[in-house]
Amino acid sequence: MPTDVEDLLRGANLRVTRPRVAVLNALHDSPHADTGTVIEQVRTRHTSVSHQAVYDCLSALTDAGLVRRIQPTGSVARYELHVGDNHHHAVCRVCGSITDVACATGAAPCLDASDAPTGFAVDEAEVVYWGLCQTCQKSTATTELTTNPTTKPNDEKGRR
Repeated sequence: MPTDVEDLLRGANLRVTRPRVAVLNALHDSPHADTGTVIEQVRTRHTSVSHQAVYDCLSALTDAGLVRRIQPTGSVARYELHVGDNHHHAVCRVCGSITDVACATGAAPCLDASDAPTGFAVDEAEVVYWGLCQTCQKSTATTELTTNPTTKPNDEKGRR
């Protein structure tokens, strides 16, 4: 994030307001935050900022291209400052954590859709990887061992 949030806002032709600065700072501190988390962080710093002001800021910042809105299937909308590079996301099925994932080849090959309609110009692709984060993998493995003593790690059949 640029060191001068005010210049960032002015560069996007947005007025510099306390709520907008607070929302950008909240997203800097909490990437992939949902609206509730953003509201909570903004309100801890600026108690007079309303919920509606935060919603309005998120909308304006998204429309200006300063914030990216993502919404994995079954999840609430999340917001991030990482924009303009067509990166992807990994979502944990257990805890819902979201992690950025760069394109596998360092470029954006997913923008060359093999079956894109004639004349359709693809400018963004959304790829979501689903699975378990490291913390939930460890927790799941521990739970399986304690709740099912016949199961050993790496033993698909559950035999001893």
